[in-house]
Amino acid sequence: MGMSAEDERAASPRDEEWPEAEKAEKLARGAALKWASGVFYRPEKLEGLGHYRRRETQRNSSIQSRLKSTVQSYLEGVSAGLEQLRSAAQEVQSVCQDLGAARWALLDSADHFQGLQQMRELMEEHVQLASVVQVLPQIFSVHEVFSHTLQLLHGQHLLEAHAELMMVEQLRDDILSQLHLRGLSSAQATVLSYFGGLQELNESLAKQLWDIVGSSLRLVREDPVLFVTAVRIIEREEKIDDALLLEATFLPPGRPKGWRQKFYQVLQDTITGARFRAPCMDAEGPGLARHLAALQKDIVSELCVVKDLMVQCVPAHYNILSVCTATYHQALTSHLQEMLREDLDKQGLFLLLEWALRVYPSPEMMGHPDLLPEVDVSALGPLMSPELMDQTERRYVVKVKASVFEWMQRTLEVEFKEWFREEEPETDHQGFFQSALPAIVMQMLNENIQVASLITDSLQQKIYNMALEELEAFLGRLREALVQCGKEHQQDRAVPKYYVSYLLAVLNNNLALSNSVSSLHPDTACREVPASLQAALDRMQKKATQLLLEELLLDLQPLCLQLPSRKWLSGSQLVGSMCEVIDKYAKDFSRVRKPVFTLLLAESELLVASQYLRALLQRKMVCKSREERGQLGHRLLQDATQLRELFCGLGLDRSQQSLEAIFALRELICLRDPALLSLEVLGFITKYPDVSDDHVSTLLDIRGDVSKEVRHVVLEMMAQHPQVLPEGYRPIFSTILVPVPELPFCLRKGKCA
Repeated sequence: MGMSAEDERAASPRDEEWPEAEKAEKLARGAALKWASGVFYRPEKLEGLGHYRRRETQRNSSIQSRLKSTVQSYLEGVSAGLEQLRSAAQEVQSVCQDLGAARWALLDSADHFQGLQQMRELMEEHVQLASVVQVLPQIFSVHEVFSHTLQLLHGQHLLEAHAELMMVEQLRDDILSQLHLRGLSSAQATVLSYFGGLQELNESLAKQLWDIVGSSLRLVREDPVLFVTAVRIIEREEKIDDALLLEATFLPPGRPKGWRQKFYQVLQDTITGARFRAPCMDAEGPGLARHLAALQKDIVSELCVVKDLMVQCVPAHYNILSVCTATYHQALTSHLQEMLREDLDKQGLFLLLEWALRVYPSPEMMGHPDLLPEVDVSALGPLMSPELMDQTERRYVVKVKASVFEWMQRTLEVEFKEWFREEEPETDHQGFFQSALPAIVMQMLNENIQVASLITDSLQQKIYNMALEELEAFLGRLREALVQCGKEHQQDRAVPKYYVSYLLAVLNNNLALSNSVSSLHPDTACREVPASLQAALDRMQKKATQLLLEELLLDLQPLCLQLPSRKWLSGSQLVGSMCEVIDKYAKDFSRVRKPVFTLLLAESELLVASQYLRALLQRKMVCKSREERGQLGHRLLQDATQLRELFCGLGLDRSQQSLEAIFALRELICLRDPALLSLEVLGFITKYPDVSDDHVSTLLDIRGDVSKEVRHVVLEMMAQHPQVLPEGYRPIFSTILVPVPELPFCLRKGKCA
């Protein structure tokens, strides 16, 4: 449906004035068109057109009636509002007229107000004078009150004295306050001068109060009335201070007095001055122990008095027990620091550490049943800071270290003297040589470690580390003493008389120390011996073993010098004599415990084998025929067999013996075909990789039938098969030096051509 030209012209001005209406109308038309097209999209639907027209007509009539009703109610509201505005404007105009009339009336009465001001001032002056007249009797009686108050103080009637003192102070303060409000500061000096006696009374009262507070621990047991009186007076003054500070308009001279704070200070000074400021005489040993015991007893006793008696004499907010406990704690902390500044010995340092860590929090002191549960020892904290604790522990370790060194040095000196005695060393129940040295040393170290465990784990660990260091150093000094003893024995083999026996005792002692070191560790689960200490023990054992082998060597050397010789080759008791010497030493070796005994047997066997081979290689004997080679082989077989049986009989297994080298060397010498020497030598150097070219050349010389070509082949083969010493191999040939062969083309033993 479209609009006619007249309708468009009529709507045009309205649309230009109300663009929103035009937009709304278009939207409505569009919506109606969309609805109509949806309803009447088929011809048969046109039959219901009349029905739809009637329904929409009724809806439009309803909407128009509601709009008219709404507009009518709005118009009525606007009309009422306009009427109220007209009424309010009339009332405001009336009020303005009344205010103008009042203003003119006030201007007319201004002259009369000047007279009223003068009357007001006279009235205020009259009131002030009346007040002064009322207090004049009190002002005139001030000095009489001063005298009476002083008498009351001398008679210790403190409450009455304080009441009169407060009355006079109140009078003075009221006068000063009035002068302050009126700006009459010049008159304040006169008032203060007139009331000058108050200062003396305050000081006298305060002195008595602080004397009472200083004797509070005694008074609460003997006469608590005085102490309670002092506390009541202090509380009165505190209330006055609080009231004046709360007003904050005028603060009289001497205020605030702060007597409660002074109460705490005097009480704390009394506690700290009674026992902690006096010089500590005899700060070591029994004197220090007595001093600490007295502190323990007195502090517990006084805190019980505070808990049971003093707490009942003061207000709860004083927390008097907590204050006294904290004061004792702080005083003890400072007192311990002062004592630790002294050069205390190890006993003194131990006493202080034990007292601070064990005694102080224990049920014998701050954890006493009579103090529980009010005194919480865990809330007090430690008496010694971690830094001071560590410093004190280190000082203690230094002192203990000096003491341990001194004891060990004395033990070493005694041990050294025992080595030169004219009798054999002591033996245990199994017949093994020993001395008291391991027991003394280990007992000393273990006692110090156990004592340190009574303090802290950290101190125990420090002492343990120190003990291992000192034991290691002691082993070094013991080894030096052993070397010195060996030097003196070299000069005279008769000194010491029982040189070998004491060396065996040293080995047993070293083994005992090695077995006992692990027991020193604070942690039973950790028994590992430090590497450096184990090395010191090994060096000690090695040195004692070396000295024993040197002694054995001295007895074997005269026999070894006879090797090889024609007499020996033809048959002699030379090796039998060697076996006798070895057997004699083996009997001595049996006085040491099995691990060391086996080691001595093995080292002795290696020494015998190396000396036998050294004699054979250094003083080489050239075989002139096959018969001599057979004879030499037979002698080597007999000697090696006899020595091997000896050591097997002594308990040394064949697999641990080095005498097998003599059997291998015999096979090399007795080989019938020299052409096979290269193969035999290859097997020999494979089994004994420390064999050198010089050793093999000497062995070839001993055979006496090796040509230059065979020698060259053998040495060339050795050059092509260099040997590396396997791990755990016991060298035997590397310690044997053979004579340097003479240079070729020499005419004589003098100069070369």
